[in-house]
Amino acid sequence: MNRQELFLIDGHLDLSMNAMEWNRDLRISITELNEREAGLSDKPDRGKATVTFDELRRGNIGLVVATQIARYVKPGSSLPGWYSAEQAWAQTQGQLAWYKAMEADGHMRMIQNREQLDQHVTSWSDGTSNADKPIGYILSLEGADSIVDISYVEKAYEYGLRAIGPAHYGPGRYANGTDAQGRLNANGVELLREMDRLGMILDATHLNDDAFWDALDRYQGAVWASHNNCRVFVDHNRQFSDDMIKALVERKAVIGVALDAWMMVPNWVRGQSTPKGTGCNMEIMANNIDHICQIAGSTDYVAVGSDLDGAFGREQCPYDLETIADIQKVFPILEHRGYSNDDIAKIANGNWLRFMRNAL
Repeated sequence: MNRQELFLIDGHLDLSMNAMEWNRDLRISITELNEREAGLSDKPDRGKATVTFDELRRGNIGLVVATQIARYVKPGSSLPGWYSAEQAWAQTQGQLAWYKAMEADGHMRMIQNREQLDQHVTSWSDGTSNADKPIGYILSLEGADSIVDISYVEKAYEYGLRAIGPAHYGPGRYANGTDAQGRLNANGVELLREMDRLGMILDATHLNDDAFWDALDRYQGAVWASHNNCRVFVDHNRQFSDDMIKALVERKAVIGVALDAWMMVPNWVRGQSTPKGTGCNMEIMANNIDHICQIAGSTDYVAVGSDLDGAFGREQCPYDLETIADIQKVFPILEHRGYSNDDIAKIANGNWLRFMRNAL
């Protein structure tokens, strides 16, 4: 099997954040994009981006879960964000407008239901060049802070939102996320009830342990974890414990393995550690995939959720990955470890496709 020909689905990309907050035009080449950022220092990953539409196509990544993201913070918070839910909502609407502009320009195609999903996958599997094909995307909201009140959930569903992760980093308006504590609050309970009613996907990523177990107990619908790694390798609440992985497998969830170095190697220090210095490479991605498979007893519940250019670039991802197209490098590693072609195809696309067909 030619690994470059594997159709690949990425379960988590912050494309609109890059466009609207990093001011990146994803239609140009990765070389030009990074050259434009030479000398800029406002973000740690300036000049080190890995994601453009061309690189997605080169990696045969024809379908992604693409986010809206805008956090609410109280004045004085150390986290970046907006001082009101209404401002955060407006930010997500600007991100939505960018996605629509990219659709109009032929670079993206929103997927809202099973029929659209099947049509899109067929178009990417017809043997013709991918050079001019739009990237399919399912719209997800990372952190629910921008949902002004519960009535906004249906508004968002109507424009195409299909998945919500209630929390991001720190305390949230609906749930507490990474590095915070506590179960869902009353608004979070109501949020899950409304998502259930609409048939949306719950993203368990970024929920702290208390909120994770609370949400799984309460939510009746489909659950996935768009971009999460294993706590056995990096002992931090951002990662899943083995018990959490088992619980997700029982819910027939799919877990997307991420490529942020601090989630891959222990004791990462932002701004000081380097991928080569910590031995962070694509073998570690394979380790996380393999660990989830061993817990599940099958290859049915793990996939890719790279989070590439999710506020980090080549300074904080595997050293043997230059662009997002290099995700394909993980498949020969898995083959060398004894994974069959069928198993590798499940990890590349089959598991996400099965889940999406059932959930949409």
